[in-house]
Amino acid sequence: MKVRLKFDTPEQSKSREVKNLIEGSKLKTVCEEASCPNLGHCWSLGTATFLVMGEVCTRRCGFCDISTARPFALDPTEPDRLANTIQEMQLKHAVITSVDRDDLKDCGSYHFARCITATREKNPNTSIEVLIPDFKGKTENLERIWDARPDIINHNVETVPSLFATICPQSNYQVSLDVLRESAEKGFLTKSGIILGLGETVEEVKQVLRDLRENQTHLVTIGQYMQPTREHAPLVEYAPVSRFQELKDYAYELGFLYVESGPLVRSSYHAGDALEAILKQHGRSPVSG
Repeated sequence: MKVRLKFDTPEQSKSREVKNLIEGSKLKTVCEEASCPNLGHCWSLGTATFLVMGEVCTRRCGFCDISTARPFALDPTEPDRLANTIQEMQLKHAVITSVDRDDLKDCGSYHFARCITATREKNPNTSIEVLIPDFKGKTENLERIWDARPDIINHNVETVPSLFATICPQSNYQVSLDVLRESAEKGFLTKSGIILGLGETVEEVKQVLRDLRENQTHLVTIGQYMQPTREHAPLVEYAPVSRFQELKDYAYELGFLYVESGPLVRSSYHAGDALEAILKQHGRSPVSG
């Protein structure tokens, strides 16, 4: 009988270490909750995108694998647990996102801001990227995020305007553009993302890219939609790799500072690399002065 010895690769060991840290802190990640195809790759690099304000969303978007229901109350210990975990992971770049909390008067903006502030206080050398909901487009909600001073503010448009009614029925394309523009006007690096394969045309995607640049968005991600279950929006097509390259080239022609475009690209894919590349190119954030 042959005996086979099984050894973990360094990547598997690091991924397990990250998983244990996250489970021990009782935090959630969008990597798991949204069934991200890059989970193993990112965790092996010691990175993760933390999901705050619960794992249940008040909105039902056709592409998203996060559960929709009535959420639980916010956990006041979450900001400190998040900050401590990021410190334990020794992250150079932390990404924080959340579910939509339309059930709360402030849409959870105060709690989200506390997560940023706690992380900053505990990890002064860690850059912070936030992927925020639209907070119903209310300025007072956005101001709480602005006052917490993250390094990058990301808000995804997700799809083209013609598909919003079926894919993102509780969201508004113009509100999303306003969130990005107003954040940029406050001096933040801004970022957005779109997924292909839901029935959009190439010209519609190019129009979205033009809209994003006209609203002062600096970074963009373009990825492939992968249908989580039969109950989700149907997959219309797998976009050819050449289309991702075409759109990447077009985005750079429009003046985006950084573009990630490919089938497996997601919002926080190589997020730290993007900020590092921009800082290296410009010597500082090109918009914050």
